[in-house]
Amino acid sequence: MKLRDSVHSLLESSINDPIAKIMADNSHLTQTQLETLLIDVLADNMSAKSLRYDEKAQLRLTKAKISRGAFNRTLRQAKENVTKSIYTVILLGYLGLFETTTLDPYLEVANQLHTYLDAYKSAVNEGTSMSERLKIMSLLRQQLETSLEELSGRPTKRM
Repeated sequence: MKLRDSVHSLLESSINDPIAKIMADNSHLTQTQLETLLIDVLADNMSAKSLRYDEKAQLRLTKAKISRGAFNRTLRQAKENVTKSIYTVILLGYLGLFETTTLDPYLEVANQLHTYLDAYKSAVNEGTSMSERLKIMSLLRQQLETSLEELSGRPTKRM
């Protein structure tokens, strides 16, 4: 499989993941910035060599040709937004806001996400059947999606 196909496959699965969608919709990153940031990391990790930015620009999902400059601008904006988000979290901690109950629902969702990942790893390591793993993951995913949607103020979808 070509690098482009591999990167596109991972990009599409990441961007279309329901949990990632909810979190991305409520983040400081645009979809283009998230895609660009993912390409920057994935391309270097999946390629045998470090790619130039014009090569990374060609890995975008869009059919339109993206210039190296546009890719770099979007990447810079994405990194700035991530940095600002991290500073926001550090500031809230510094000011003692993590010690109040206001952020408890967000911390609870973070713990749910951790539980979700642990359950998946555990099911794989224990040799649980694929159908059983899928049931566990589906249930955990639905619970996590519901929690994230409630935090974001969006109505919860019932399945």
